[in-house]
Amino acid sequence: MSSLDTLWQRFCADLSQQVSPEAVRRWFEPLRLKRIQDDCLYLEASNSIFQYWIEENYLPQLQQAARRILGKPCHFAFESSEGNPAQEGLVETPLAPTPEETTAGGLNPRHTFETFVVGPNNEFAAAASRAVAQAPARTYNPLFIHGRVGLGKTHLMQAIGNFLKNSKKGCTVRYVTSEQFTNDFIHAIQHAQLSRFRRHYRKVDVLLIDDIQFLAGKERSQEEFFHTFNTLFDSRKQIVVTSDAPPSALHNLERRLTSRFEWGLTTEILPPGVETRIAILRKKLELMGTSLPDELIAFIAERIRTNVRRLEGALTRVAAYTTLHGGHVSLSQVENLLRDLLSDESPSTPTIPQIQRLVAESFDVRLADLTSRRRPTAIVLPRMVAMYLCRRLTAASLSEIGEAFGGRDHGTVLHAQRTIAERMEVDPALRKMIEELLQRLGGS
Repeated sequence: MSSLDTLWQRFCADLSQQVSPEAVRRWFEPLRLKRIQDDCLYLEASNSIFQYWIEENYLPQLQQAARRILGKPCHFAFESSEGNPAQEGLVETPLAPTPEETTAGGLNPRHTFETFVVGPNNEFAAAASRAVAQAPARTYNPLFIHGRVGLGKTHLMQAIGNFLKNSKKGCTVRYVTSEQFTNDFIHAIQHAQLSRFRRHYRKVDVLLIDDIQFLAGKERSQEEFFHTFNTLFDSRKQIVVTSDAPPSALHNLERRLTSRFEWGLTTEILPPGVETRIAILRKKLELMGTSLPDELIAFIAERIRTNVRRLEGALTRVAAYTTLHGGHVSLSQVENLLRDLLSDESPSTPTIPQIQRLVAESFDVRLADLTSRRRPTAIVLPRMVAMYLCRRLTAASLSEIGEAFGGRDHGTVLHAQRTIAERMEVDPALRKMIEELLQRLGGS
């Protein structure tokens, strides 16, 4: 037995204390440790399902095992048993990195424009992100992307970083979550390293800061980020920010900060419709190097509607189960396999008729007028609001929503969605009404 085989046995023994023995037997024992190079452990697997399953479910435990056994943070990469080049999808930023350790910018190399599936729900955000990547600080600065959890904000943001890192020699890209920014700031204060901290965040060409809403209530961190923003903006450096809400709805952040987010372009990512969800699943299967019957793909796309992260997690689970059971799985088995995800999806998603009734009631118009082909002036705004809410809260496609409003085409729905999003930015009364409607419908 080679020394690498012995070392991998130590990993499996360590992991058996952190996860179930069955998980170790299924997912870790079949792997082989092929080599170690520059703090990266290269693992050989029979197919890429192992990579995706471990990344989705066991990556933190694997990284922690490396720290315990090797005494330092390590990265992981996979190679197929057929000898294909390593897939770098598992190469992650070390746990609890210091500023010096994140020279690569903390970017996931799989988050690229090529792996991002564009649909009506995100096409404007995707186009804006590409424009920023091609001409940083000269088009939209800052770029502010908002939307619910798991819809692809981080993917798009990191796609900008990966594009610039690979296409513009010498371009310094820094990706960080607002939580990590705060932790780095606290560490700098405690160790009298504020100058070093400021160089780290202000001497960059592009700053990507994820989930800015988590700066809420952290006054000193907000103050520090305010000055960081000003320094970068005045130096013509690109800033990209993501959040779960538009700047105007971030009430627990200082107004002087949120107003700066509105200097550039604000764009929203909405939940994908069923056609886009199917396209996402097909792209994921392509990246995984595997396939599923169309019937199963359609089932997953139709039943997992809330966000892309859950959608991909469901697919990974089904693909892994299929691999372990000889390549065949029935629809009933898939339904049983995903029962916890499906139960979470069902209760909270409002239907198009529910949205239509609530909007008609709120605007004091007749439901029949709202859903008819007629175009009286009094109906135009309520109808656009209802379409906007249907796009934001349901998994229905543009065509399905249009059909529910008197057989209108998808372009009409898309126009309504964009018009309301733009008006909310400048009309506080409309924004407040829609926020109240969202709360009543169980949205965010």
